[in-house]
Amino acid sequence: MSKLSAPLSQHGDWTGLVQSGNRIYLGSAAAVPRVLMEQLMNSRPDLVDVEICQFLTLGDAPWAAPKSAQQFKVNTFFIGGDDIRVAVDEGRADYTPCFLSEIHTLFSNETLPLDVALIMVTPPDELGYCSLGVSVDITLSAALAAKHIVAQVNHNMPRTNGQCFLHVNQFSVMIDGDAPLPTIAVPTTDPIYQRIGQYVSLLIEDRSTLQVGIGRVPDAVLTALSNHRDLGIHSEMISDGVVELIKKGVITNRYKQFHPRKSVTSFCMGTQAVYDFIHENPHVEIYPSSYVNNPANIAQNNNMISINSALEVDLTGQVVADSIGYDFYSGIGGQMDFVTGATISKGGKSIIALPSTAKDKQISRIQATLAQGSGVVTSRGHVDYIVTEFGIASLKGKSIRERALELIRVAHPKFRAMLLEQVRQHYWVPDYQALTPTEVPEFGDIQLTPVTLNGELFYLRPLNPADERRLQEFFYSHTKETRQMRYSYDPKHMSRQKSCDLVSVDQSVDLALCVVKQNGSRVSIHAVGRFYYYPQNNTAEVAFVTRESSQGMGMASLLLNSMIDIARKRKFTGLFALVKSQNKPMINVFKQHGFIAQPSEDLHEKDMYLALEQE
Repeated sequence: MSKLSAPLSQHGDWTGLVQSGNRIYLGSAAAVPRVLMEQLMNSRPDLVDVEICQFLTLGDAPWAAPKSAQQFKVNTFFIGGDDIRVAVDEGRADYTPCFLSEIHTLFSNETLPLDVALIMVTPPDELGYCSLGVSVDITLSAALAAKHIVAQVNHNMPRTNGQCFLHVNQFSVMIDGDAPLPTIAVPTTDPIYQRIGQYVSLLIEDRSTLQVGIGRVPDAVLTALSNHRDLGIHSEMISDGVVELIKKGVITNRYKQFHPRKSVTSFCMGTQAVYDFIHENPHVEIYPSSYVNNPANIAQNNNMISINSALEVDLTGQVVADSIGYDFYSGIGGQMDFVTGATISKGGKSIIALPSTAKDKQISRIQATLAQGSGVVTSRGHVDYIVTEFGIASLKGKSIRERALELIRVAHPKFRAMLLEQVRQHYWVPDYQALTPTEVPEFGDIQLTPVTLNGELFYLRPLNPADERRLQEFFYSHTKETRQMRYSYDPKHMSRQKSCDLVSVDQSVDLALCVVKQNGSRVSIHAVGRFYYYPQNNTAEVAFVTRESSQGMGMASLLLNSMIDIARKRKFTGLFALVKSQNKPMINVFKQHGFIAQPSEDLHEKDMYLALEQE
């Protein structure tokens, strides 16, 4: 083997490569070359007006401190860490918004020409190749575009696979700089985030490919996926939650179309266990963000699910993710890259998940209109689902009226009346829409129950104001005979106002449940069950109707069992129903659940009654 040609210097002073007025790139995330930055800051006090381009800094950033303001000016593509955030807030640093998939073009076409790239790498292998380890992201693109590359060689850096290698001949300088990689503890969870995770998990089918980030929401989602099978990963980053699911065999990547059997990412952050796992792991491949975040590449995976968070969402579906009012908080990052890729993927879904409130439940994250100064990262036309701890709002293909009602339903209950009043002022919902959505207390935290009937997946949940149009469609699907059986006459029409009245229910008093089928963003009602409470004798009248194509699947029994259970929990004396005498199937359902037929004043009807014994 021929001898490797040596870089400019192994241990000498390299800082002369940086001149006042230069633009330099600083490695990202857990691979910030701190030894190099310390040397530059300490040995070159004469430097002024050096612009530092960076993506994300994990840990402290003393080069962004006020005392370094004359030496360095930070220009960040993502605001991470308190030091950078304060510097941006105080005007000592700049934030440049750009899709993560496109940042590399700013370097390659010299919109932001780079003089020096400071990076961290593994020691070279026997062929002279160093791995960028945990952070390829935009670092590889920046290094290839810079006039000089200065590499901090760290023996603690995991050696990763993928498109993440540079040869020693490409470096102007290599400096030994061993140091532990910064870590992030697994985030703590609480019931709010657990419920968000459970709701998101209901939208994810086996064999889907996921994009997730880091933090309490993604961690809760990943925890809720423990019983899923054959999931895949194509994500701009991975952390402990992904590693745990790989170890459990939940993530196999077996059914991915793009890089099958490989977990694909562009950088990693987390505990030391993550770094140990990816070291020389052939099943994890790390590529530049220009490749991983390219929507065309993302979309090659069928059933691609993008899961991102937000700071604020308005009632039309606009998503704010990088700012709080006029204060920039994070960055565009890869949210739109993956939202776009998931949207055009066959069977894909874009999900925005967030807690419904902030500041100890004093502020609603779902607002009628965005706060002044807030910037939209993801448009109202891109999002499929918004998820909070109060449920799933399906937005794709929904009108502004329907979106507003869907989002009010998943807002915190203390803000729902205010949100409804605000949108009524703009005529986004009609004046006859007066009631806000309510939960069924007996359902507990999760108001959505998956049920399998005759091998098909359905969901049992409360009816709510956002179902106004769906209930209309359900009504018009009935035959004349079904309408006569249900209503004792044949109503020919159901206006939206009448439908609105029927779906606007105080679920703590009366009850309205439905069985729905969901195909992507298409939701159809297949059965509805209700009871109406009579306080004078502590009983309730029961009624339900099933779509003709779904009769015989057990939906009536499912609804009736739920209503009986809830009535018992509310300590009702009994339940009763008025059923047409010729409606034998319905009479049989009631009898199977303990109802007894009693004489009725109307000879064409039977009174069905169930006494609820109290303990």
